[in-house]
Amino acid sequence: MERIEVELFTDPGNDAVVRLPQRNLPGLLIQGDSLSIIRTDVAEIAELCDQGDAAEAREAAALLLFNLDELLACYTEALKAHDIPIPFYQGP
Repeated sequence: MERIEVELFTDPGNDAVVRLPQRNLPGLLIQGDSLSIIRTDVAEIAELCDQGDAAEAREAAALLLFNLDELLACYTEALKAHDIPIPFYQGP
């Protein structure tokens, strides 16, 4: 294991925005349990699709999209607060 210093752009927590040394852009740190929940949500959507339950799959996908949008908003707000250009198209 190597110990390094990172730049912290948000409060530390489950979805901290940090920049590692030698990187131009910050990243979003997602805790392992949160990553596992995202994986479980995607697996549920896939299973519902396999079962032909489009309505439930759509509902589960909408919830997952909402949660990912919140993470993305946290990331973009942190970059804007520190005058770092957003590295992707944000749409209209």
